[in-house]
Amino acid sequence: MEGPTLADIAEQAGVSQATVSRVLNDKPGVSEATRQAVLTALDVLGYVRPAHLRPITTGMIGLIVPELVNPIFAAYAQAVETDTARAGFATLVCTQAPGGMREDQYFEVLRSRQAAGIIIVSGSHADTTADLSTYRTLIDVGLPIVLVNGFAPGLEAPFISDDDASAMDQAVDHLATLGHRRIGLALGPARYVPVRRKEAGFRAAMIRRFGTDEGIRVAYSIYSATGGGQAAADLLGEGVTAIICASDIMAMGAIRSIRAHGLSVPDDVSVIGCDDSPVSRYWDPGVTSVRQNVDLIASMAVSTLVGQIHGESAQTGERLVRPDLVIRSTTGPARS
Repeated sequence: MEGPTLADIAEQAGVSQATVSRVLNDKPGVSEATRQAVLTALDVLGYVRPAHLRPITTGMIGLIVPELVNPIFAAYAQAVETDTARAGFATLVCTQAPGGMREDQYFEVLRSRQAAGIIIVSGSHADTTADLSTYRTLIDVGLPIVLVNGFAPGLEAPFISDDDASAMDQAVDHLATLGHRRIGLALGPARYVPVRRKEAGFRAAMIRRFGTDEGIRVAYSIYSATGGGQAAADLLGEGVTAIICASDIMAMGAIRSIRAHGLSVPDDVSVIGCDDSPVSRYWDPGVTSVRQNVDLIASMAVSTLVGQIHGESAQTGERLVRPDLVIRSTTGPARS
């Protein structure tokens, strides 16, 4: 065969050449995990799979995200696309960039193209002021949908969300252990469900930890570096020694604002982001962040949607996925 040899593929997959041969010839006696490892090695090395080993696409699934500029939404797009391909579906990624198509317009496009189902991440279901009639129309016509990171009571659909209360609990505990009491929370617009949940979780965690709401400071802004910087400036004016931000992008804006005030991170002010998007790992300093389990949430969303497509009853209601605190260099002991 042209391109990579059996030895190349075997080394990449961590298996024997005989195992590679069995997979390529579609022979029995190979576990599914090993088979997938070999197929992944083929793809990584640029080897064109034989026709009988190519995934069979049985339809198209729509994925609607707010944007791809924020790395967390790009991560969702990649994770969902990977999982839908494994399930035999192609994915059409739709973004709601300013000046582009609206969510309801995408619904019409996806229906006209006979999408088998739709996954919506941080859509209108996350906005407490939004009109959800288009969602109800999708449900009424029987089009499978799964809604990620948001919740709308009364909407009979499957919801899967990051656990915002747990995120705040872990962030507050970490900062309290470092001696911080005057902790600020930088949030996006108050109308969004995750924002309200983060604030409620933050207040509950502060009261549980300190027995009072005296040290609570909250600033609302927008989900951007500029918004994070504005919120941080407001919170610094209230004397906080630590700031929890609703996203990593906001955290980066907050760090920049703190430095602009002549202060350092974490010596003067500690900062925690949310999501643990890839940029948080490479920012200087590395951002302490509460990791959203994108791969698990995406896997659950795709599995739930594909189940509906294949005739299973929709798992209505909400399932929460616990995040994990990742400690890096932007948090340290409270200054005296």
